[in-house]
Amino acid sequence: MEQGSKWGGSDSDAVHQTKGGQNMKRLKNEAGFTMIELVVVIVILGILAAFAVPRYTALQTQARIAAVNGMAGGLRGAVAVVRSYYIVTGATASPITLSDGVTSVAVGIAGAAAGVPTEVGIEQAIEDYSGFTYAAGPPATFSSAGAADPTQCQASYAPATGIVTVIVTDCS
Repeated sequence: MEQGSKWGGSDSDAVHQTKGGQNMKRLKNEAGFTMIELVVVIVILGILAAFAVPRYTALQTQARIAAVNGMAGGLRGAVAVVRSYYIVTGATASPITLSDGVTSVAVGIAGAAAGVPTEVGIEQAIEDYSGFTYAAGPPATFSSAGAADPTQCQASYAPATGIVTVIVTDCS
């Protein structure tokens, strides 16, 4: 038995069928999308993009804030290591050479600043600050290179006290 089309004839008859006096052209295997289906897909993609772009922007801002906080933690750690090494070794002069035998760090030698890295010393102690721009101060600042306003997205270092301050007002 010959397989028929949905109009009741054979497959070869399915190409040209008449209904109500009009010629209806039907292909055996129709493929593709209708215009309405394509418009619906485009609308859905537009809606997804409307939600994704702001979230992506917020994600970049959060990443810059996290990077600045990470830099601040690295600065605090570097100050602690240098000051500890200064105290433990009984150093009285600047610069000091750390235990790796290579890193030379300029430090303060008088009063409360004794053993605390200077502006130049903190740059030497931190070694890698890629993604940040260093500016001598006082205070010395490490600004996020990708921020719209680097002065509002930075970690600053006061060489007289060794205190690190974070500014993340605008990291967009």
